[in-house]
Amino acid sequence: MEESITKPSTSRSTWVNRWQLFWGSFSGVPILGWLIGILGAVALEQLFGSAFAQLLGLSKVPVLFGFVIMLGHPRLIPGTLIYLLVIYALPIGIITQVGKSLTNKLAGYLLKFHLGISALVHIGLLFLVLHLWADISDYRDLVLRLTLIAIILTLSLNIVNGYLGEFSCSHPGFMALGAYAASVLTVLLFVEDKVFGSPLLAPNIGPFLFPIVLILAGLIAAIGALLVAIPSFRTRGDYLAIISLAFLFIVKSLIENLEIFGGSRGFMNQPNWANLSTVFVWTMLCIWTINNFVTSTMGKALNAVRDEETAANAMSVNTRRTKIIGFMFAAFWAGIAGGLFAHVMRYVNPGTFGIQKLAEVLAMVYFGGLNSVVGSIVGAVGFNLLSEALRPLELYKWIIIPLLLILVMLYRPSGLISFREFNIANLLKPKSTSDEEVEHVVTSD
Repeated sequence: MEESITKPSTSRSTWVNRWQLFWGSFSGVPILGWLIGILGAVALEQLFGSAFAQLLGLSKVPVLFGFVIMLGHPRLIPGTLIYLLVIYALPIGIITQVGKSLTNKLAGYLLKFHLGISALVHIGLLFLVLHLWADISDYRDLVLRLTLIAIILTLSLNIVNGYLGEFSCSHPGFMALGAYAASVLTVLLFVEDKVFGSPLLAPNIGPFLFPIVLILAGLIAAIGALLVAIPSFRTRGDYLAIISLAFLFIVKSLIENLEIFGGSRGFMNQPNWANLSTVFVWTMLCIWTINNFVTSTMGKALNAVRDEETAANAMSVNTRRTKIIGFMFAAFWAGIAGGLFAHVMRYVNPGTFGIQKLAEVLAMVYFGGLNSVVGSIVGAVGFNLLSEALRPLELYKWIIIPLLLILVMLYRPSGLISFREFNIANLLKPKSTSDEEVEHVVTSD
């Protein structure tokens, strides 16, 4: 009797120990090792993915890690799982384990130089991974670009709703201002159009001036934010939410009634200048800029205003000025996200920037986590990939996603990864088994 009770317990303990041992073998892999492992997997998919998919009876390469195929065609689940195992899981596992020691040494060697050099090497590898992965299909490329834009939008709203502690509903309005401003400028200056006529400048210089157009679009959105901030921040409480929601409806209605911008039909003919590399560069620039902003003196002032405005005011923090700067800075990046979105889709419609867009952005912010750059990235990526993965479920998709959000709010009210700073030095350092080994790798010649 005692043996029958002991054996299941021992067996369960053995499996737990094996799992801990297995997972522990990957805990020593640095970010550099993971990037190289994933790069090997996507390169393998580039070379043999299509042929292997056909061998397994799949009509094409699984474009979104097999979720779309498995939910749409359950009979293809075995073949899809084999594909993911052979193309992704095994190559990544083998490369990371075999090269663990070498990648730790390389990560330590890079940190001997300026931290920026190590960061650029990691960012370059990340872009190469994303480029090869997205090159498989146009669908992957579009999803990836929209996800990167969602990261910009989520980070910018987190400044107001997270770090500043207010509740703003105007972000789709700022995105609309940026989208239409960038669209009108590029079409007016560089595109032959039925409404605006011949371009004012040579079209071949357009791609080089596109960053300036995006900055101008961001500035126009920031001016719109000033119109909201001046009356809102004279008061306290929930007035910002009410005024910002009214601003969203005003912007949407204004665009719908301006026939020169296409009215409710939308505006099109934008040049195809927001490719993956362009969107990726702007996303990295946004992450770097916002991370520096929230960790600067101004960022600490935002946190002080959020925690206790009266005490912050007593400690010589100009609370109204701090709120306005934070609000305008967030709107600036929302405008840039709008400009990129318009040139990715090459068409904008006022209906895109309504209540549904507001719900999506708020969901990404609160799903990922308040007061966290990492949380905003996780929220944007997770929400967008989940939304695309569940697309075959059609109506049921909009039942599953809200239920998941409700569960997150119940068990993680501040989000999955909240109040956590983005420490790039810790992210890029080697992952040896002990602190002494890490120090030895970093400091040894």
